[in-house]
Amino acid sequence: MTSKPVDDSASKQNTDHDPLQGRKLRIGIISPYSFETPGGVQFHIRDFAQELISRGHAVEVLAPGRRTTDMPLWVHTTGSSFSIPYNGSVAHLSYFGVAGMLARKWVRQGHFDLVHLHEPEVPSLSHKPLVMGFEPCPYVATFHAAFDTYPLALRICQSYLRSYLANVRAAICVSDSALDTARRYLRPSTPMSIIPNGINVQYFASATINPDWLGYQDHPTIGFLGRMGEERKGFDVFIKACSLVLQRYPHARFLCVGDGEAEGRKIIAAIEPAMMDHVEFLGRISDEDKARFYRSLSVYVAPQLGGESFGIVLAEAMAAGCPVVASDLKAFTDISKDGRAASLFRTGEYVDCAHAVEAILDDSARSHELSTEGMCAAFDYDWSSVADQILQVYADVLTGWRLRQPLSAQRHGFHNVAENV
Repeated sequence: MTSKPVDDSASKQNTDHDPLQGRKLRIGIISPYSFETPGGVQFHIRDFAQELISRGHAVEVLAPGRRTTDMPLWVHTTGSSFSIPYNGSVAHLSYFGVAGMLARKWVRQGHFDLVHLHEPEVPSLSHKPLVMGFEPCPYVATFHAAFDTYPLALRICQSYLRSYLANVRAAICVSDSALDTARRYLRPSTPMSIIPNGINVQYFASATINPDWLGYQDHPTIGFLGRMGEERKGFDVFIKACSLVLQRYPHARFLCVGDGEAEGRKIIAAIEPAMMDHVEFLGRISDEDKARFYRSLSVYVAPQLGGESFGIVLAEAMAAGCPVVASDLKAFTDISKDGRAASLFRTGEYVDCAHAVEAILDDSARSHELSTEGMCAAFDYDWSSVADQILQVYADVLTGWRLRQPLSAQRHGFHNVAENV
């Protein structure tokens, strides 16, 4: 996973509102998922780390899996990971063997002011530092997950998690849906905030259009981005809807980004083999090309069926000025401002999806309206604002942490640490 260019102009504009009042921190961030495979949590961690670095903070990230040549130097890895099905997807984790020892050693030797754990309820690296008696610095945790049906495994482990997560000094949830889930295993006394995922709005808004992907009135381009082999991403809904759109717009092209081309071709063959001539698989693309992808499309479709706590792809597409059609999941409804910034259709209803796409293609005024409303809504998720909110949580936690340390520890910088854990 490569680093992405950061426009730090927005960050510099917010120095007057710095929650840390100029203090620069040494921050450790632990990912539960490998950076070898792209995913929303990994992108969030990477982009937030880059935002912090652009503001002068020192940041180190620990993740499962192997190191690749395109990873930033501040990303450290455990060397191995394993795969399990999780929330309708496949997660690449690190939990067994020496994973716990490695994670705690990394935290202890990092001399961090604060460690930020992502999804510590997941049996992976971010879970490991929370053992009783090991707290060399305060822990903040972000909870990304939302479930349509709360998993049996989490129900069974609920009491254990509530006890194990006791050292979390503050919880950040990326949406109302994520908060509803996190409340099940966090103690009521844990401070909880809703802070959305972040994007660099200017990065997407200023992307260069790719002529090969550009749609025209009678030759529109309709886009999909996601893992085509995962049922919850709704690729079959997308293809069924596109087969109807093709009847109205016979020169339409359907551009598909992401892993799973083989599975995608099987889905098309089962639904409408003739669609194959109109679908183009672009594979896994760079961040730069992803921004150009959104900027070039006539319509972007997010047909996900569930398991979405936020919807970062909607925010990115809206920031690029692309009209968005999305299923009416709670997370997508929220990010689209109840359908004002994106056209929503009933989840799983491909006929509704097709009608929503056609309504945009048929009406340039409607397309322009969604583009404008989407760009305005996307600014709520710009890192210049989101990072300030997270840093305010850091400031509050660090204030509380200093107050709870013995006076001698405050004077000498000692922490209550179980050094041999």
